[in-house]
Amino acid sequence: MKWLAIISALALVGCTTTPRGTSAIISSPTVQSNPMVTELHDVPELDGPVITIGLYSFSDKTGQRKPAENVANLSSAVTQGSEVWVIDALLEAGAGTWFEVVERVSMDNVLKERQLIRNTRENYQEKPENLSPMKFAGLILEGGIIGYDSNVSTGGVGARYFGIGATREYRIDTVTIGLRLISVSTGRVLMSVATEKTIASHRTGTDVFKFLDLGTKALETEAGYSVNEPTNYAVRAAIEAGIIELIYEGERRSLWEFK
Repeated sequence: MKWLAIISALALVGCTTTPRGTSAIISSPTVQSNPMVTELHDVPELDGPVITIGLYSFSDKTGQRKPAENVANLSSAVTQGSEVWVIDALLEAGAGTWFEVVERVSMDNVLKERQLIRNTRENYQEKPENLSPMKFAGLILEGGIIGYDSNVSTGGVGARYFGIGATREYRIDTVTIGLRLISVSTGRVLMSVATEKTIASHRTGTDVFKFLDLGTKALETEAGYSVNEPTNYAVRAAIEAGIIELIYEGERRSLWEFK
């Protein structure tokens, strides 16, 4: 019987130490695609000229720290540079036919570079050429990551028989995104939307604890793995869902029309 227990333990270890996706740890870098690229491309076509829009910031307003057990973690739970994904989602909407995004996040850098060009032309050209005027936006997109709730739902299941056991646990977190569209000419908030995305994590493990040779020897082994949905992926998906909802909400409020 003791050899049967050992063989069963090794079989359990062999099944649990090679989870799917392990090779991804040592894989080459890849280009990350939009989580909702199909939905972004499939929005109805805009009836009218491309909308010029500006984004100044899209920050983390939660103040949440990355979940950790028994330690003080100073890392933020969500990314601090999510405006990159907002701009990307705007550019991808309708395969690039909806929005023309003007640079506002790094506005100081643009102005410094324009000043450098102007000074160079004035000093080294007899008839300096004037720079083209910067394009202004009729709409401004504001918002941020407004919520991050951990352990919204937890649970699991387990069983043990003669010192051989297996467990499976899961945890659900949620992240919430808020967006609002503002008219530059009036300062009025035209609309506001919010989206939410769950972040799923689960852990599977097995363990064996047996006494052998009349209790003089002990066999103990355990193995397992966990899979955590990337928080950045969830944040990006929520942002893209917010842009899609913004487009449909604008059509319902007659801010623009679909073809």
